[in-house]
Amino acid sequence: MSVAPARVERTRARRVPGPLFVGVLALFLVVGALAGSAQPTAASTSTTAQHRQKVVFVVGATGATTSQYRSIARSLAKKARRYGAKVTEVFSPDATWARVRRATRGANLLVYLGHGNGWPSPYAPFQTKTKDGMGLNRNASGSDYNTDYYGEGALDKGIHLAANSVVLLLHLCYASGNPEWGGPDPRLSTAEARVDNYGAGFLRTGAKAVIAEGLGSGDYLLKGLFTSNRTLRQIFWSAPAATGKFAVSFNPHRSPSWANGILDPQRPGRYYRSIIGALDMPAATWR
Repeated sequence: MSVAPARVERTRARRVPGPLFVGVLALFLVVGALAGSAQPTAASTSTTAQHRQKVVFVVGATGATTSQYRSIARSLAKKARRYGAKVTEVFSPDATWARVRRATRGANLLVYLGHGNGWPSPYAPFQTKTKDGMGLNRNASGSDYNTDYYGEGALDKGIHLAANSVVLLLHLCYASGNPEWGGPDPRLSTAEARVDNYGAGFLRTGAKAVIAEGLGSGDYLLKGLFTSNRTLRQIFWSAPAATGKFAVSFNPHRSPSWANGILDPQRPGRYYRSIIGALDMPAATWR
């Protein structure tokens, strides 16, 4: 945004005020200055807090889809910067595990776009080495096709987010309860297990909530976290894609005991929105 040029004011002759007027004016200025310094405005306090928020965007290796995911991430990153966040971008073909691990240390918000390798799935058996984490670059070789999966176990040991942080998973398979693209609709119990398993690792990294949007965007989450005092539950329901008509609440089995989960399907079987974690934490606590 360009800055408007300063307006040139024409000077007029003024009568010099007398000594009594000058003394009274000086007194008012001193009192006003003291009052202003003693009580900073809410806007200035909020801006200061916002500048302390670290937001990290990670785009994994997803082949031909990677360029689209980079575009989505850049758009969200631009909005996060407008809110005053300190933004870090780690995109394929340079999104290696080592770089992601360094970049996410102390992050208040982690946004990941890429492949999802969840459980339950057709690819048995369940294990934590590759499932329920991120699909990143095996090495920084300049390719968007060299995918390596770093699962729940890797998250638990290598990712250290800030306390009360939030994780947003965009367009992943399995993370919101959904199948792979074109796959059959899952049963409710399967969808709940997928959300629970994907939350389990991330909720041990310092995060207080994991939100998964299989089809939607994260604009509403940025706005809610930076500009409101809504709870995470309320922010989740503020999404343009929210329906609530077929919503299901559930108690997770593998995530921390304080966590609760919500599925917001478009219809039974269409599980493309979910949240799991401390749903009643207000945005002010995140800030």
